[in-house]
Amino acid sequence: MAASIIARTILAGSCRKTLCFVSANTGHLRPLHRLSSSGPPIDPPPTEEISIPEWKQPVNEAIELQRARLLYQSRKRGMLENGLLLSTFASRYLPTFDKTQLEQYDFMINKPDNDWDIFHWVTDHKPTPEEFKGDVMDLLKKHVSNVNMESRIRQPDLPEDEIRQ
Repeated sequence: MAASIIARTILAGSCRKTLCFVSANTGHLRPLHRLSSSGPPIDPPPTEEISIPEWKQPVNEAIELQRARLLYQSRKRGMLENGLLLSTFASRYLPTFDKTQLEQYDFMINKPDNDWDIFHWVTDHKPTPEEFKGDVMDLLKKHVSNVNMESRIRQPDLPEDEIRQ
């Protein structure tokens, strides 16, 4: 971004009617589009989307390390809604989950590209895809429905043994 602004300022004489950008592929200054309304844009910038790497479940991870990682990932979601829902769920159920349930939960919170998908699935605003259905998803949906009307306006405290000095 800064390079394209500098290039535009320096080459204002040669790009008087054209905005320029620095090509990511070549590093050369390229015209973006004409300022006049006549004519199509000239050589627009590449529209490649940045791909999200495919999620891979960790291998040979100790069960206690997996629980600690999942607890952290449940608390730090990037959106408050899922942070509250998943952290209260993780606090209550992760200590009792076996290896298979932990792997299902790991897959469920880490495989989707978008946290909003998780939110919509657990609140039943959208149908849950087959690959995410299972006992852990059913338990999470029951937790989210909050039949006991528990207050969930803040994340639960970390267990004392999880707090590092």
